[in-house]
Amino acid sequence: MNETPAEKKFREIISSIHSSIAGGDVPEIQMASRNKDNIVLDYLSSVWKYGDSTVTRSARSLDGAKYILKLLYMVEFIESMIQTNKSSTLREMYYISEGWNLAKFGAQDESNMMAEDLEVLSSLLREDFKLRPEENGASIMGNITVEEKTRKGEFKKINCKDDVGDSGYPIPYNVEEEKLRIKDVDADFILAIETGGMFDRLVENGFDEESRSLLVHLKGQPARSTRRLLKRLNTERNLPVYVFTDGDPWSFRIFGSIAYGAIKTAHISEYLAVPTAEFIGITASDILNYDLPTDKLSDRDVAALNSELKDPRFNSEFWVQEIETMLRIGKKAEQQALAKYGLDYVTKTYLPEKLSEIDGFRG
Repeated sequence: MNETPAEKKFREIISSIHSSIAGGDVPEIQMASRNKDNIVLDYLSSVWKYGDSTVTRSARSLDGAKYILKLLYMVEFIESMIQTNKSSTLREMYYISEGWNLAKFGAQDESNMMAEDLEVLSSLLREDFKLRPEENGASIMGNITVEEKTRKGEFKKINCKDDVGDSGYPIPYNVEEEKLRIKDVDADFILAIETGGMFDRLVENGFDEESRSLLVHLKGQPARSTRRLLKRLNTERNLPVYVFTDGDPWSFRIFGSIAYGAIKTAHISEYLAVPTAEFIGITASDILNYDLPTDKLSDRDVAALNSELKDPRFNSEFWVQEIETMLRIGKKAEQQALAKYGLDYVTKTYLPEKLSEIDGFRG
């Protein structure tokens, strides 16, 4: 069997450690620092990336030796999954480490962080390691045909409009080419929707057919697989991505993670972020212009908005104006506040008006 990219990278890591020991040197692991101060917005690619600072884990210290030991146990576990064609959730891997004696993890956060360290060291994705989260991505509805690999190793063709129910096609945890092939797409753009209630409203109103769009339910802060599929559709099929969220600071951050990547996944932003994504969610201006029902901003909301004014992802004239307006009026609003004007208002009036304001909109 051919060596996978993960196995090849692991062999390099292990060989480096072995060579150090054989040469009488203390083994160490060096990687980009994942400290927040070393994460910068790369203005050339418009995504979060790590800077030049590095950290070294050396067996000279007890903590460093334990780190390297746990890393080697994790590598061995991942290699065994690759060789037996198995996969594991991050939670399962944490419990499996109970049998690793001195190498067992004290908490799942520790094992999760080490899995991310392996991504940084290898420049590969967690999916290459056969590791998966507890949750899958959300759903997609629209005229797109995919081929998903079944348990029998065969590819099954699925149209995400004609072959699914009202909840759409469930996005699997692994959306890479070896698991999910994008075949035919008959759509002009993607509308990524924060809440399940609004996704269901647009599906019921037939917005995907009327506007020739693909509707993607983000399910709040989107899973990696959801963001990865948005990225693939954007780059491979040249589909613009428009993000439709609630009007609050946490929803603004959902857009930020889609467009520019998240701090936590800065090492793989080029696989997940869509820098050309456009925001068409509820804004402070919408609250005023559409006279929407609102809730009062909490102290936590205010703190988050002030933090976003210092965030380079939100330093454009549009975002500064909207955030400052929201702080001034002290109000936030949900997507479904648009129901004030009836169940069809969002698809007949609001979204067409918002989309028409975008330069180059091809809907």
